[in-house]
Amino acid sequence: MNKPKMATEKGVPSNSRVLMLLGQLERMNGEAMMRDVETARQVTAKILHLIQTQEKSGKEVMSKGSSGMEVILSSLENSSDVQTTLNILYILSELLTVGRGRRVGVFVSKGGTGILFQILITASKEQPPSEELMLQLHSLLAKVGPKDRKFGVKARLSGALNVTVNLMKQNLQNSKLLLPCLQVLRVYSTNSVNAISLGKNGVVELMFKIIGPFSKKNTSLLKVALDALGALLKSKTNARRAVDGGHVTVLLALYLDWHRNDTRHRHMLIRKGLLVCLRNITNIKLGRKAFIEADGMRILYNTSTECLPVRTLDPLINTSSLIMRKCFPKNRMPLPTIKSAFHYQLPNVPAAGPVAQLYNQPPGVDDVADESDDTEETDAETENDSENEDDEKDQCCTNDDIETDINKLHPKRNLGRPFEELRVYDRFFLELSEDFQGYNFECSKSASTTFSSSTFLLHRPQLNLLDQSSCPQLKPCPQSTSPYRALRRTATLPKENTPCRPPSVPTPTSPASLTPLDLDTIHHTKDQDKKEETHIPSTDTCSTLSSLTKPPPQGHVIEQELSHVLEGVSLEGDGSAEGVKQEGSPVNATRHIQSPLLLGGIAARRVGGGGSNWGSDCGSEGAEDEGGEGAVLEVPDTAQLLPLHDPDLYVEMVKGTHSVPQYAEVAYPDYFGHVAPTFREPLLERVYGVQRSKIFQDIERLIHPNDILDKVVYDLDIPSCPVIEDSGESLRFNSQFESGNLRKAVQVRKYEYDLVLNADINSNHYHQWFYFEVSGMRVGTTYRFNIINCEKSNSQFNYVFLLHRNHFARSSIASGGQKGKSYYSLTFSTTFSHKDDVCYFAYHYPYTYSTLKMHLSKLEDLRTPQIYLRQDVLCETLGGNTCPLITITAMPGVQLQ
Repeated sequence: MNKPKMATEKGVPSNSRVLMLLGQLERMNGEAMMRDVETARQVTAKILHLIQTQEKSGKEVMSKGSSGMEVILSSLENSSDVQTTLNILYILSELLTVGRGRRVGVFVSKGGTGILFQILITASKEQPPSEELMLQLHSLLAKVGPKDRKFGVKARLSGALNVTVNLMKQNLQNSKLLLPCLQVLRVYSTNSVNAISLGKNGVVELMFKIIGPFSKKNTSLLKVALDALGALLKSKTNARRAVDGGHVTVLLALYLDWHRNDTRHRHMLIRKGLLVCLRNITNIKLGRKAFIEADGMRILYNTSTECLPVRTLDPLINTSSLIMRKCFPKNRMPLPTIKSAFHYQLPNVPAAGPVAQLYNQPPGVDDVADESDDTEETDAETENDSENEDDEKDQCCTNDDIETDINKLHPKRNLGRPFEELRVYDRFFLELSEDFQGYNFECSKSASTTFSSSTFLLHRPQLNLLDQSSCPQLKPCPQSTSPYRALRRTATLPKENTPCRPPSVPTPTSPASLTPLDLDTIHHTKDQDKKEETHIPSTDTCSTLSSLTKPPPQGHVIEQELSHVLEGVSLEGDGSAEGVKQEGSPVNATRHIQSPLLLGGIAARRVGGGGSNWGSDCGSEGAEDEGGEGAVLEVPDTAQLLPLHDPDLYVEMVKGTHSVPQYAEVAYPDYFGHVAPTFREPLLERVYGVQRSKIFQDIERLIHPNDILDKVVYDLDIPSCPVIEDSGESLRFNSQFESGNLRKAVQVRKYEYDLVLNADINSNHYHQWFYFEVSGMRVGTTYRFNIINCEKSNSQFNYVFLLHRNHFARSSIASGGQKGKSYYSLTFSTTFSHKDDVCYFAYHYPYTYSTLKMHLSKLEDLRTPQIYLRQDVLCETLGGNTCPLITITAMPGVQLQ
């Protein structure tokens, strides 16, 4: 007699032992299984044995085309015998343990989850319920739950939530049964509606009875309990229950206990689970308040700083940082208004335009901060079947500036035109063909040190620019060794003032006429009384440069020559000056310039009082002159060095530029022009953890408020006196020159300053650009600057510097109607190498409107008969400045190459 055969996959023998047993079990389904209980037990026991001992048996049951899973589930649904049911549950557990990703999917698609819930409800009605049966049911549910998107809905509709909760309440001391119940509860709670329902059933309070202080026993149980509690506390209703029950203090005490006792960091997941619970509670305003009242900021700050040296504890540090920054009280930006400090009255303001909306706010409206920056969403009482994102994704989205991943910042390069078409522009844009991969930057630091020692000594006078024929006065300024610095100068005071020569516009020198400069012939001469001479080490310097750069293209020769000239300025303490000692070079002159540069006869603002002599240490005290009332700057004649730049012409252009703030000063970088360094500087690689350490320093402001000075040292909102005088212990700031935009500087610590940038005129935005002056620094001291009103969460700053969310609140007016937003801080540090220096910091080399006018004027002088150049005035701006229209082409009949 032929036995009925089950549907099998091609290639699987139909007479397989396990398939034969499944066929026998299939025939027993229904009433036969209830009548012949012993046979059902034997068949299921044999199938279990085969699957446990033979790997191929499990593959045969789960193979494609096999109906084994349907037979097993059907037998499970029809079984009324506890032992038979247990055998089938053991079979399913074995099958789903191996390769459970696909197999669990098959189990769910066949309706297995619903069958398990049905058996759970039926078993719970027995008094008392079978402990082993409940254990196996919850173990299976814990395996299949994460793979079933409708798991939460099925559990709630079937009534399984209450079954699991009641079972937990009755078995708090039975860790063997409690563990799978907690695992299932964790999956239940990922559904927000289930979480709210469980909270009403007292599950939050129940969980706090399970978790406890440090112990080496039942750590797995505690880890799962914390995961389940964290999922429950994502519901704001449950978070409020936890706060009302005083559980914030309990969580902090438990975390501190585990931190102190887990010295070998073996239970990091338990500590992380406690932090996740705190993180979810502090999502509500009430939770943040309770956290601060429980001294949570200090506890997490101290524990996190102790974890910083251990790299494997980064998840704890990151979560703690998120909690502390979230609970840090939002501060008001130290401004009277976010509108620009300068306002230009437009002749016609459209009623619906942004300017009208900005300046027509009702009286009493505070545009700096909202009345309450805490936005608290109400709990969604409607059903949400989708699972919440896990902790790591949640943390990544809300705390992505703890340690920015530089690789994620690189934009996708999609050229608008084929690269071959761009090759025709190579001679104009050399960067298109230069990949900078062939350079060795290993010696860049030493080279940078060598060149930074070649600074110019400046002598400062106290003279005013009375008319256009007088010599301009200049402020000292920094050296251009990075995009944040332009030129650096140190200063000494002569015994008497030296008169300035009248300004003149020298004849432009053709670049082709400049011969290569030899560093061996350049000398720096000190005071004649000392009879000492300092030479730039020619051999060593040249060898350093050769390792940094490849032989420059012909187009770069002139740039390097001009840069070498700036390194070879001859300086005399008595006011006389020697030219650069160089044979065959037309550049053989120095300019005697007054400092600082002011316009219109406005009194000079004295910067610094001493300096360092050439060849001495930057930190040494300079020999101050007894007279000391004035000084003369001796610098190279940049009009001969840069074909398109003339300092005297630039001053004339500045006088004709109409600015809303009515600037009366000219910054050194704009006056001298920019000569690029002769070496390439690689981008600074950011050290891992430095961004996080800066965030912790910000958190210290709340932890140690007595260490914060909060002293305003510069305020553009006080037009009469923006520079606030002090005893000389603070840096001096200035931005009252063209393109300068520093609005306020606040000294928060001895060597740390918060800087607020001024918005564009008639605006309250655009704080990414910056340009300001710093003076009065100490040699060798590292200063930290925080630009605290950046609005972009991501920019080029992230590649090198630190950009992170701070605790200064952005109003809904500033953030486009959204509440609860914060500004971002750009943080960078610098160490000054010269006493009484004056340095300029800028987003990029400044290019002012006056510079544009000067360049256009110089281009008129440099044009040749082969070039047609015409300059017209397209229109005038509202401020009265001309908008030039330039036409450049070849003259008729000229053959272009």
